[in-house]
Amino acid sequence: MQQSFPMNGGDGPHSYLKNSHFQRQATIVSRTMIEEAIAKKLDVKCFSSNPFRLADLGCSVGPNTFIAMQHIVEAVERKYLAQGLKSEMPEFQVFFNDHVANDFNTLFASLPTQRRYFACGVPGSFHGRLFPESSIHFMFSSHALHWLSKVPEELLDKNSPAWNRGRIHYTSGPEEVSHAYAAQFEHDMEIFLSARAKELVIGGMIVLIIPALPNGIPASQNPFGIMFDLLGASLMDMAKEGLISEAEVDSFNLPIHLASPKQMTELVERNECLIIERMELVDPRSNPAGPINGKECAMFLRAGLEGVFAQHFGSGIIDQLFDRLSKKIMESSHQLESGNKEGTLLFVLLRRK
Repeated sequence: MQQSFPMNGGDGPHSYLKNSHFQRQATIVSRTMIEEAIAKKLDVKCFSSNPFRLADLGCSVGPNTFIAMQHIVEAVERKYLAQGLKSEMPEFQVFFNDHVANDFNTLFASLPTQRRYFACGVPGSFHGRLFPESSIHFMFSSHALHWLSKVPEELLDKNSPAWNRGRIHYTSGPEEVSHAYAAQFEHDMEIFLSARAKELVIGGMIVLIIPALPNGIPASQNPFGIMFDLLGASLMDMAKEGLISEAEVDSFNLPIHLASPKQMTELVERNECLIIERMELVDPRSNPAGPINGKECAMFLRAGLEGVFAQHFGSGIIDQLFDRLSKKIMESSHQLESGNKEGTLLFVLLRRK
């Protein structure tokens, strides 16, 4: 059964709306790459249907999705003008997709009033079909595909070598745990790519921005992996103090996998319907050499992860958990600052054959 853990809704102090600056920076960093892809690789002359349809898969509650969609619409408009097709300029329709539990009310209440597209919501998991065959021209997904459809079952089996006792992620776990996560990610991604290949028109494009690891670099040297370990350590401290039980920690695992370029390349090539036009690691941080802000990092993680922790441990521990995390991040700031310098996000541009 697929699991759903939407970002924090609303516009309060712990909301995704107020704590998604990192994701927004990634959208800004990738803007030039998307514009280049549309200018050089998107053949709008081969598209016969009107309107031009875009989809954001895993859109959350904004405002980042609106920034990304507007950038893409403007780039496509420039492509039509550059090819002398002003008279054939299409109307645009944007599909905002996320799990049914996503706060679509906040999303649509925040829609830009001056948008140049028709908007609609598509609730449902992207680990499966969402649209009719050959109906979408351009797809976009940012900071969503690292979420697994479910926690690998063997992590909870006390008799399995992949039982992840005392940890909440594979970052510092044994090889069997890493393999279980990787197998689940590959299963999910194969389904995702197969569905998107059916839904894209011939020549259509998809941009994926995914939290990732450089080839050969362990998760323990990645900022995300380090912070997941710190979250696990915070929970174990709370268990030792009797605030939660160790059994609760043992039965909890974050359904998140950090892919590598090699892993993504192999999965796309296995699909056979999609071509890799561009793939590279990027660093979205505006000041990579700057000091770590523990509270800001904890708020960023809380906006995305509160739901999954609250469902398992209850909402009563959330404030204390992320307060402890903030302190541990500052104690480990040197490790985080000296971690992976090659980029924490993977930009992937695919084209439908």
